[in-house]
Amino acid sequence: MRRTATILLSLCASVSTLLIASPTQADTKLPVSYNFLLSAVSGGGELTGTAPGANNWSCKPTATHPLPVVLVHGTLGNGSTNWQTYGPLLANEGYCVYSFTYGAPASLPPIFGGLGPMEASAAQLASFVTKVRTATGAAKVDLVGHSQGTLMPNYYAKFLGGARYINAYVSLAPVWHGTALASVLPLLSTVFGVPEGGFPVCGACAQFATGSAFMARMREGGVAVPGVKYTNIMTNHDELVVPYTSGREAGMTNIVVQDKCGIDLSEHFEIAADPVAAAYVLNALDPAHPRPIPCTLVLPFTGPLA
Repeated sequence: MRRTATILLSLCASVSTLLIASPTQADTKLPVSYNFLLSAVSGGGELTGTAPGANNWSCKPTATHPLPVVLVHGTLGNGSTNWQTYGPLLANEGYCVYSFTYGAPASLPPIFGGLGPMEASAAQLASFVTKVRTATGAAKVDLVGHSQGTLMPNYYAKFLGGARYINAYVSLAPVWHGTALASVLPLLSTVFGVPEGGFPVCGACAQFATGSAFMARMREGGVAVPGVKYTNIMTNHDELVVPYTSGREAGMTNIVVQDKCGIDLSEHFEIAADPVAAAYVLNALDPAHPRPIPCTLVLPFTGPLA
């Protein structure tokens, strides 16, 4: 009997040691894809889909990363397709990270967001930030946006009182001065048989045209809102933000990835999965612990070769 008890105690001790030594689920690193096209396709599907690592509503910020990160997708993206890189990347770094879908019209399949007027989308962002702050207990959030997701949140910051709830505002392929490429809207109107200026499927598209009423209001009195820490990360191969320097703005930190890495060929889409840009994002979120910026060949749409 005594020998049996000794064996059982030894087994319990061995199991306890294994459990302590084994990583928990939270310690297990999620795979991170740096191929935007492949990951966007694999992340497609339901509008309510969530990027890996995102929307853990029981997550509590740590002393190392005290603020949750809200990911804001671009036009035609959603909370899953746009963030297959940053969901797992930020979760692996120990952040509480959240994504959502805004501006999705009922007339289209439920995978396309970012199409409604930006004023309405900004109100949706305000509600989501409140939800994140309530769940995490954080006073503020950090924002990481891509494409339209770099501009629309500033409406929330500037006109809806959101600045008090934003710490870092990190933009991938920003569009602060609008884009000349929005002149394709008349062509789309012709192709789809819609009167010019009345392209109802995308209420936001005409708004980010250079010189639009929305851009004029956003720029009046200055773009940067006091108290918000802005970082703009651009690529000189951007085919949608034309010119790419439309993403440069006074009073903000402005970065062009090719200034550090000339073989980074990421364009408007791949920059949302680019490992070079990702290092800049991590440094903007945690400037107290900067990391080296890598340089590797990054192909348009599909990312690094390795």
